[in-house]
Amino acid sequence: MHLSKRHAAAFVALLASASYLPLLHAQERQVDPTFLRADANTAAEKPSDITTATCHYRPFFGEGASKLQGSGLVRYGEAVVDPNGACTSVHYPLEDQIYVVVDGNGSARYGSEDVPLKMEDFLYIPATVEHALANKSSAPLTVVIMGFSTKGYDASPLPAHALKDNVENVPLELVNGHPDSTHYRLLQGDATGTRDRIDAGHVVTSLFLMEIDPGGTNFPHHHGNAEEIYQLLTGSGDQVAGSGVNGIEGRYPAKPGDTYFVRANGTIGFYSAPGVKSRILCVRWFYPGMAPKGQ
Repeated sequence: MHLSKRHAAAFVALLASASYLPLLHAQERQVDPTFLRADANTAAEKPSDITTATCHYRPFFGEGASKLQGSGLVRYGEAVVDPNGACTSVHYPLEDQIYVVVDGNGSARYGSEDVPLKMEDFLYIPATVEHALANKSSAPLTVVIMGFSTKGYDASPLPAHALKDNVENVPLELVNGHPDSTHYRLLQGDATGTRDRIDAGHVVTSLFLMEIDPGGTNFPHHHGNAEEIYQLLTGSGDQVAGSGVNGIEGRYPAKPGDTYFVRANGTIGFYSAPGVKSRILCVRWFYPGMAPKGQ
């Protein structure tokens, strides 16, 4: 096709126009979603490296579920161990893990240790340590499993023993810059910190539990160098998830089990419903390559 100079100039102007460019590149460029949602109540069971006939895994994000390009999160999901059941023993050379017990009682084999577990215990499992869940009780054991890539971080000496505690042992406190309607239990931070119950590892900058008063909020906010997950344990309200700090604040009705993954610089927050106190399990970790120097 031959174009006159006048028509050629008009065609070039069209290509350069803002209204045309998104259409031009729509087939060439895929944009990762700012956030992902999962429901612990309906997540499908999938086979994994820990599953057995008595150990079941429901992936929410990462391995077994949605692939997370470029994320520091390897996996996030729930393991359910049947009464008198056990999971396969595993170890990961480049993955720190955290276990949080959300229901039941059992134990974790941690290297050569046998660590008893009860409701709302949390356990840090550094890369290379062999571990497995077991349940000798008469009721199911449900554990949130979080895994984070340690690729690019210097190896640290392993703790002398398993680092475990319980949510109820961690005091409720206010955090500067956040409303008084939100109280925090600071469970785990990285090894450079001093404020959390357990300060260990490199990738996770904050594992915490939020308790938000009826009608309260922690204020929607964003983290430029970290990704975050909120899992609503009890209560109800509106989960905030969306684009960056200057973008639109998306609000989504939330019920127990709703779990949101928000990418670095995405907006995140929670509004508890009037008359309802909400408890939310939260974890935040550095986006690959964005940890402060010295981590």
